[in-house]
Amino acid sequence: MTLPTPPVAPKVPKRIEQLGRVRVDDYAWMKDDNWQQVLRDPKTLREDVRVHLEAENAYTKAVLAQTEALQAQLFAEMKGRIKEDDSSVPSPDGPFEYYVRYALGAEHPVHARRPRGAEAGEEVLLDEEAMSKDKAYFHVGHAAHSPDHALYAWAADEQGSEYYTVRVRDLSTGQALGAAMESACGDFVFSPDSQWLFWTWRDENARPAKVFRRPARGGEDVLIYEEPDDGMFLGVGVTADDSHILIQVGNQETTEVLVIPAADPTATPVVAEPRRAGVKYGLDHWTDRWVVRTNADGAVDFKLCVSEASVPAKATWRDWIGHRPGRYITGFAAYAGHLVRAERVNALDRLVVTARDGGEHIVAFDEEAYALNLEGGYEYETTTTRFVYQSPTTPRQWFDYDMATRERALRKTQEVPSGHDPARYVARRLLARAEDGAEVPITLLMLKDTPRDGSAPVLLYGYGSYGIAMEPSFSIRNLSLVDRGWIWATAHIRGGSDKGWGWFLDGRKEKKPNTFTDFIACAEHLIAEGYASKGRIAAYGGSAGGMLMGAVANLRPDLWGAIIAAVPFVDVLNTMSDTTLPLTPPEWPEWGNPIEDPAAYDLIASYSPYDQVSARAYPPILATGGLSDPRVTYWEPQKWVARLREHTTGDAPILLKINMEAGHGGASGRFDFLKEIALDYAFAIWAMEGSWKAQ
Repeated sequence: MTLPTPPVAPKVPKRIEQLGRVRVDDYAWMKDDNWQQVLRDPKTLREDVRVHLEAENAYTKAVLAQTEALQAQLFAEMKGRIKEDDSSVPSPDGPFEYYVRYALGAEHPVHARRPRGAEAGEEVLLDEEAMSKDKAYFHVGHAAHSPDHALYAWAADEQGSEYYTVRVRDLSTGQALGAAMESACGDFVFSPDSQWLFWTWRDENARPAKVFRRPARGGEDVLIYEEPDDGMFLGVGVTADDSHILIQVGNQETTEVLVIPAADPTATPVVAEPRRAGVKYGLDHWTDRWVVRTNADGAVDFKLCVSEASVPAKATWRDWIGHRPGRYITGFAAYAGHLVRAERVNALDRLVVTARDGGEHIVAFDEEAYALNLEGGYEYETTTTRFVYQSPTTPRQWFDYDMATRERALRKTQEVPSGHDPARYVARRLLARAEDGAEVPITLLMLKDTPRDGSAPVLLYGYGSYGIAMEPSFSIRNLSLVDRGWIWATAHIRGGSDKGWGWFLDGRKEKKPNTFTDFIACAEHLIAEGYASKGRIAAYGGSAGGMLMGAVANLRPDLWGAIIAAVPFVDVLNTMSDTTLPLTPPEWPEWGNPIEDPAAYDLIASYSPYDQVSARAYPPILATGGLSDPRVTYWEPQKWVARLREHTTGDAPILLKINMEAGHGGASGRFDFLKEIALDYAFAIWAMEGSWKAQ
């Protein structure tokens, strides 16, 4: 086919001198200097930038016009696997049980409750579908009832900018209480006595900066904590036993927790253990003692400590569940008679239940690859916890687990209305050997009869940042490729915590290149084992995984038949040098600080996808983004695509699609979001078929 002519971005050279180094950025003009206002009101975007983005969207639509029927088919398949009138398993709390449900065709859920153990008597608490009408974007970040069940609060974002508005409603009258809390983060908590609400405020650069307290039924906000370090994130919480309110401060490598006794919610917050660079810890209170999860004292994969002190400073910590290399303690949940900790060993999850008397047992499953997540519940005085089990072939299953009797009660299995037969599929776990000898897990999903001769197209997915693990979960989306004979492969590369916190540490800062070479090693292993062939692999990643896509496009463009980079973090050097951007100071521990550290500058410059674009034959690339995205700003993929087109020596299409009405997560509706995934998959199929090539 003959492709339409792509937009040509004007070049306006901008000379940047930094630490004695000079770079020239021809596309810096794409960043609207008024970007903070654009986050709040996308209509204020500078006209020349808008015109170029609209031209890019039109070009992508024209190039992929022949895939529109395929996109519609993929969307219909994915939607057909979703139970439209679905509902969550009710979670009991005192006299009620709380749940969310979807009506047929609804994009957003209804939050509701009913009397405990009853099948009738529903009371609607929040109708997101009704509230979202006539809004291009609507997302509820958090919603919660007060402990006395009298109030309901929720945080809503109507731009995708992650600036939320928190509102409170009296459930007996339906009346709004007090003024809305504007410029909020998505989190808030009621005090255990239901008299106060604690919430976090974002500053003009979209960073969490202050914690306020206000009377839950309306009144003046009182500033109770202001974070002086713009490199820290903030959050609020309540301990499992309702004894304390918590203010959590931290970044990727350092944390600090402040505590407020629930018996006196207006008390001044007190620091538990002062922050120390490189030391992470989190707290919960277990009736008569604190439980501390920490990496202190060289506990790379974390340990649990206990403290009987009223304020748990480190001097009062006593080791309880000691550190064991390779056993990564990912979290825990406390109940009156038991504590459940979540662990990950060699990229597989398990739960360990410990009774107050010290008895301990493990909850695990036998599949080769699976995900096991602790969901918990509202109640503390209970022997029941809830977890979710799934695998690439097994739909989600919700279990209520009696920690005393060890009995499992299956409460719900994810329904796939269009049908799903696990016996048709096979999931496998492979190990690829990285350049330095590290063994990198790969999880595969394929039809049982998919040939292992390199002829099947492969989608290789990766992320590899922030210690986030890529769990081998069930996906109604991935089946649309697998059912077409594709192999879906997930690369558990360094930079994630798939094999422990040390796995993360080996893929950050000066070791960041391991993330990229691990991904390439996974592709080469799939080729060597007969699952794939060169040029028949579609690489897929989003956000920091989009940076991975940009890096491997530069390092090994020959391996890929297509690259999909969703909201890609590709302009790393410029972004990490701009202190006004929301995530820059908080993410220096992840990438390094190129403003002050020459070694960090040189390292980032050596892999930053935008800076490393050069004359080579790039494969077909689709980059996507959101105009009001505060995490990866719209100009990153916009600049990257312009530079790729300028330098590529091949004729493969390089496409950009910007959602002009959404942020980092894409469309907010559950079905509208699937349309974006359908576009990604249709592009992959189209690119791998080679129908874009000139005939």
